[in-house]
Amino acid sequence: MFSSENDSTSDVIRIRREVVFLVLSGVFLGSLTMLNILGISRFIDLSFSIFGTMIPFKVAVGILAYPITFLCTDFISELYGKRRANLVVWIGLILNIWVLFILWIGGVLPPHPEMDPATGLPILGSEGRVFFEIRMLTFGATTASMVAYLTAQFVDVRIFHFLKNLTKGKHLWLRNNGSTLISQLIDSIAVILITHYYAHALPVNVDKDIVGQLIIFILSGYIFKLTVALIDTIPFYIGTSILRKYLEIDTSHGEVK
Repeated sequence: MFSSENDSTSDVIRIRREVVFLVLSGVFLGSLTMLNILGISRFIDLSFSIFGTMIPFKVAVGILAYPITFLCTDFISELYGKRRANLVVWIGLILNIWVLFILWIGGVLPPHPEMDPATGLPILGSEGRVFFEIRMLTFGATTASMVAYLTAQFVDVRIFHFLKNLTKGKHLWLRNNGSTLISQLIDSIAVILITHYYAHALPVNVDKDIVGQLIIFILSGYIFKLTVALIDTIPFYIGTSILRKYLEIDTSHGEVK
């Protein structure tokens, strides 16, 4: 009887762990897909003035969902280990390839609208223009972000576990913020440069200094991510504490199988 009760308890805990992992993975993958589809479809101007000096601050709408992806991978890294975190990152890559495939095949199937050679899109007002516009922007944003995404996410997971080993499982705030801030700096630089030089999809003024404009986009995106990363330390601490107890996980003894 005692053994049966223990087995039943173990099954409940195992199910809890898998459900929480599924939720974290789902939020991560959903946010990742959303940010690449929305991506650069709109740039938000949050410029502000300090002592009469205008500070330019422009971010792509897709960046709004981006910080949650790093919070999810930090939760997965802390609770389930590096192997599962890397697995989710790879699934994210496959998912985005799938999105690109659907967008591609949706554009090659009939009917074939008359294209405007100047824009590469259907003539203004024709049926399907919205789809082709989304398709073009998503292709540009996704292609540009995948290199940055893979690099940044794997750097995030690696630094997270490096800091965890270095501090012997202590100072949760350090590995949460340290891994995220470094990886997001890499992502911000890579995604802006690739988006501009490969996809040619940034709203830059060719009559002005291009380098200066790119720096503004990089710093705007990074400062936004930096601010959110610092803010999410609190929910990460609280969430980790609650989930450790709920899932009965002792993260000081390696990875959850």
